[in-house]
Amino acid sequence: MTNCSNNYGPYQFPEKLLPLMISNAQVGKALPIYGKGDNIRDWLYVDDHARALGVVLETGGIGECYNIGGFNEHTNLDVVHQLCTILDEFLPESSHVPHKNLIEFVTDRPGHDQRYAIDATKIERELGWHPVETFETGLKKTVQWYLNNTTWCQRVLDGSYQQERLGLKESQA
Repeated sequence: MTNCSNNYGPYQFPEKLLPLMISNAQVGKALPIYGKGDNIRDWLYVDDHARALGVVLETGGIGECYNIGGFNEHTNLDVVHQLCTILDEFLPESSHVPHKNLIEFVTDRPGHDQRYAIDATKIERELGWHPVETFETGLKKTVQWYLNNTTWCQRVLDGSYQQERLGLKESQA
């Protein structure tokens, strides 16, 4: 059995924090941050999560539980600031640079968890797994993917995405 922290990376649906901020920033919309932005999350790049699942399947103990985390705890505000810095780097000609000026604090959600954290030392110690991506490298890959796949994002947002399987190649007949 496994438990994991917040995943991020390609194909995350646009209502989630990172894709929402990226798509809003591209068009100059507000970047809404709940409360003071001091909610903390541990971030795990999706490819690292997939690798961890493979390691658990191949070498994990029967009946054992492994926490899979990124060892990357950041406040939501810090995450959005880092994201804005990357967007400024990747989109230097944007009329919205610096993107951090788009940040807008909004009323916090009722019952919003202050911190999601996970202790992943067991999987590291017993199975030798650790994330390959740092938060910074994973975040850059994520931003680049969303910038390169605006059509996919738009199809999800406008409703034309009809739950077709993603990432599969057409068979060669």
